[in-house]
Amino acid sequence: MKTYKPTSPSRRNMQTVTYKGVLSTGTPEKSLTHGFKRSMGRNNQGRITTRHKGGGNKRRYRDVDFKYDKLNIPATIKTIEYDPNRSGFIALAVYKDGEKRYVLAPQSLAVGSIFTVSETAPLTAGNRLPLKSIPVGTFVYNIEVKPKGGAQLVRSAGNFGQVVAHNNGKTDIKMPSTEVRKVSDTCYACIGEVSNAEYRLQKYGKAGRSRWKGIRPTVRGTAMNPVDHPYGGGEGRQGRGTRRPKTLWGKVTGGRKTRTPKKYSNTFIVSRRRTGKNRKSTN
Repeated sequence: MKTYKPTSPSRRNMQTVTYKGVLSTGTPEKSLTHGFKRSMGRNNQGRITTRHKGGGNKRRYRDVDFKYDKLNIPATIKTIEYDPNRSGFIALAVYKDGEKRYVLAPQSLAVGSIFTVSETAPLTAGNRLPLKSIPVGTFVYNIEVKPKGGAQLVRSAGNFGQVVAHNNGKTDIKMPSTEVRKVSDTCYACIGEVSNAEYRLQKYGKAGRSRWKGIRPTVRGTAMNPVDHPYGGGEGRQGRGTRRPKTLWGKVTGGRKTRTPKKYSNTFIVSRRRTGKNRKSTN
């Protein structure tokens, strides 16, 4: 992590990820980027569906390959780059046939490293194999949910899942949330953990940096009027004033399970994630 001299109150509290010695270039591959319009928390009617989003700097979108459909063709890492649209770093991979693609970079990948997507690939960081070929205890990321469906699970900075067991054509994987989930053992996953593990240790230092990232201010419910929030109103500082914590729209937030009871994927969950005060380290 990089800290700064306290030349101002914001600098005193600022802490950022060190890019020097990790990233190899600041210019993305032009053929793999394009402009796009962010949703800013709005739906197709322009109505706010997620609060506290809007503004921020313009971004170029990097086309990251999550399909990994080039089998048995080795690829060499040309660059490690920053991606403003995700927390982990990305790597420019040049395949042996000359095609270039962006992939999510694992923790120990460096420029010049070679990875392969194959059923017989060795168990080294960055290689991608079917789950049935990965031994118990191995850390994995970029996990498919359906065969040939592309990587969907464990893609955030510093995260990894762990292969727990193989049984009857299924593989049990412990997720970063501590949930243990069954996935078909013909689904592919990458070996290792996602890069930029220090991402969650950042301190923005000032409100302006949040605005640059498109994060707008959040107002506490207790600071509002009664008409605006269930916690609002009262002389001086008040407790929440209700029997149980509720959202702005009156939904219970503490202790109520929110997952759909008859969700189709419930059968794939071996054990639920730990929540509340009993939750310890995620891994």
